[in-house]
Amino acid sequence: MPLPELDNLVRIGKLKAEPPATSELTGLLRSGSVRLADAQRGELSMESRFDLAYNAAHAFSLAALRWHGYRSENRYLVFQSLTHTLNLPSAQWRVLDDAHRKRNLAEYEGDIEVDEALLAALLRVTNEVAERVRALLAATPES
Repeated sequence: MPLPELDNLVRIGKLKAEPPATSELTGLLRSGSVRLADAQRGELSMESRFDLAYNAAHAFSLAALRWHGYRSENRYLVFQSLTHTLNLPSAQWRVLDDAHRKRNLAEYEGDIEVDEALLAALLRVTNEVAERVRALLAATPES
């Protein structure tokens, strides 16, 4: 399922072409699903829910990239590729971009400022990405 736009990124060394592995796709889907379910638990702190939702979004996004036969070691590029791998509208991708920046501030500078609006948007977009990935994987013929 190669994509010309992503093939260009392979040519310049930003992505690697690598056939998808069913076990990896299954694992990413399971990981994303568990994290997304936990992220929606209101009794957890907002910061924990954000972290879980962000990592769920990454797992689903990576599954989409891997399904198409690409690999990236760059989280930002995994999200950015959603425009091509899942036809995700740019407005939704920008939510993940914002979450990525917040995650990096938390991870590398200890500055975590998550508000309810961002968390709600992140959960909404992550659910959409999850649905699209599940549809993509369901359409895959068994080999």
